[in-house]
Parts: sequence; C-alpha cells; structure tokens
Amino acid sequence: MAYGKTAGCLILAGLTALSAAQFPMRHEHLRKDCAGVMTIDEHGVSFAGPERHSWTWPFQDIRQLKLSSEGVTVLTYDNGRGRFVFRGSVPAGTLYPFLRDRMDQRLVAAIAEDVPGAWSIPVKRGAIAFGADAIVYSTKTPGESRTWRYSDIDTVSSSGLFELTVTTLEKTFHFQLKQPLAEARYDELWIGLQRKNGKIQ
Repeated sequence: MAYGKTAGCLILAGLTALSAAQFPMRHEHLRKDCAGVMTIDEHGVSFAGPERHSWTWPFQDIRQLKLSSEGVTVLTYDNGRGRFVFRGSVPAGTLYPFLRDRMDQRLVAAIAEDVPGAWSIPVKRGAIAFGADAIVYSTKTPGESRTWRYSDIDTVSSSGLFELTVTTLEKTFHFQLKQPLAEARYDELWIGLQRKNGKIQ
C-alpha cells in the first residue's frame, strides 16, 4: 500500500477512494501522554500505542467521534471508560468527506467546511453560513468550529432577529447574531431543513 507523506501524517493517495489513513497521535492520560499511530479505515478507528494502550472501534461501537485539526475524541458505549482523547496534527479536512459518508449524527465535525453558494451572518466569535445541504459555524477558537449536515440537525429555532439556536445530537448551540436574521431567510432555512430530513414534503 503506497502512502503519501503530508504534514507529518501518512495518508493514502486519492482519498476519495480511501481504504486507510494513518497519522501519529498522542493519547492523553491523567499523568503522562503516550505516542502511537491512529488508523481510520472503512471498518472504523484504531489506535496502536504501547502495551494496554491499543484499541479498535468499529463505527457501530462509537457513540461519538469528534474530529478536529487538533485531535480526535472517541466516546464509546463502555460506561467504565468510554472517553478517549487523542492530540496531534489531524488531516481533518481530508478525512471529513470519508467519515461523512460512513457515519451518521454521531460524527461531530469540529471544522469549518466550505459551503458553495452559502449565505452567511456574522455572529459572536465568528460567522455562520447556510448552504443547500449544510450549516457551518466558523470561529478562530480551536475545536469550536462546526460543520453540520442537515441530517445532523434536530431543529433550528429563533426567539428574535438577533438570535438563532441549532440543536444537534451533540448539544444545543446558541448564537448571538450581529445582523438581523430576516423572517424570510429563517423560513427558508427552516423549511429546507424539514424537507431535507423528510419531515415535510
């Protein structure tokens, strides 16, 4: 298997037809982190580190996967120890399309993807863009940007011209808008979301 080296990580060339991506990561501990290699492929996510610090999670066993350019967090269904935090340089923008096609609302994309043809509104600490299939919150705060497919969103709501709430499986996000959200724009957003999710015709 031929890999191309990019920014300190190994990624299979032609990621649209990705069979595996590998990159170095550090597993966070309470006292001292350990180094290893993370692999993301068609079957799931794995981390190979020192003894007792190697795991494999099929996608169906992942309760939540948070992807950012600074790290990956895996939440599992294990009540005893279900949170694994990994830090390092992650090719998040390249991995996102691969994961988007294989995971449902349990994927948290903590990145700001480009949305062609989107309209946007400045908000406190960033901007929010609305496309035909996704909503993107971009901010300079590390790990706080989000890209939501419409299928990732439970609902949107607004209590006024300068307020917007986006509710997802991860959590509810409240945005303070720096420009008014016109009623026509909000109606367009709400109806588009409902149609994409099959709630109205």
